[in-house]
Amino acid sequence: MSITDDSSDSIDSQENAPANSEVLTEPSEEQKVEIARWVAEGMGLSDVQKKINTDFGVVMTYIDVRFLVDDLDLTLTDKEEEKPKETTGDSASGQAGADTIPAPGGVSVEVDPVTPPGAMASGSVTFSDGQNKKWSVDQFGRLGLSGGDESYKPSDEDVMEFQKQLDASLRGRGL
Repeated sequence: MSITDDSSDSIDSQENAPANSEVLTEPSEEQKVEIARWVAEGMGLSDVQKKINTDFGVVMTYIDVRFLVDDLDLTLTDKEEEKPKETTGDSASGQAGADTIPAPGGVSVEVDPVTPPGAMASGSVTFSDGQNKKWSVDQFGRLGLSGGDESYKPSDEDVMEFQKQLDASLRGRGL
């Protein structure tokens, strides 16, 4: 009987361990102010996560840091977006009512207000060198370009900018 009593005593003593041995899992209010400053300076989530651990001794997962940033109503800034990009000209919208994404890199994407049969979305793109193409996304999510000069191949930078703008536009429409 004494063996049972000893084991229950050791379990009780583990449960009643002193509070100072606990690992902190949430920053204090003062630390949250410091975290807000880091985010405002352009620090990314993984860097914030590491700095919280090293500076404050608070262990947080990446997703917990993401939730903390959201709870504090902080806006993460992407350092790549801060770089100034050249604009080679304006592109005129050929359709009334079409959504146009601004062209920070000289690429302009327009979304057709009415989608043709067989497509989830469609529109046109003007690349930085002035070349125009029609684009469409089919029901399988495949992107296609057509029209204009069939031998034309846009630069890799233009393709990446086109994809970013197209993604932002389609997400805005819930696609």
